[in-house]
Amino acid sequence: MIVTMVVGLCTIELRIPMSHSLKNKRGVLKSLINRIKNRFNVSIAEVAHHDDWKLATVGIVTISNNTIYVQQLLNKVIEYIEDNYLDVQLFNYTIEFL
Repeated sequence: MIVTMVVGLCTIELRIPMSHSLKNKRGVLKSLINRIKNRFNVSIAEVAHHDDWKLATVGIVTISNNTIYVQQLLNKVIEYIEDNYLDVQLFNYTIEFL
């Protein structure tokens, strides 16, 4: 039996221009991460720029047996960030399939 498995990986680079401390940045990211986890059932974590007040890179991973589903889900996450987090600027993202 052949099993098809598609792993989708999305790396998102964010600016948090109104952040004035690491504590403030982490509060914004914690909210964003928790809402995305709950709403889209994906794994998400900050993966770079841990000590920068204004920048963050988050990684999002999901798995399915359908490439189109994975692509659409990751696109919905990106749209959700752009539409609902006005204090965060999404300036770059990549989507990869493994």
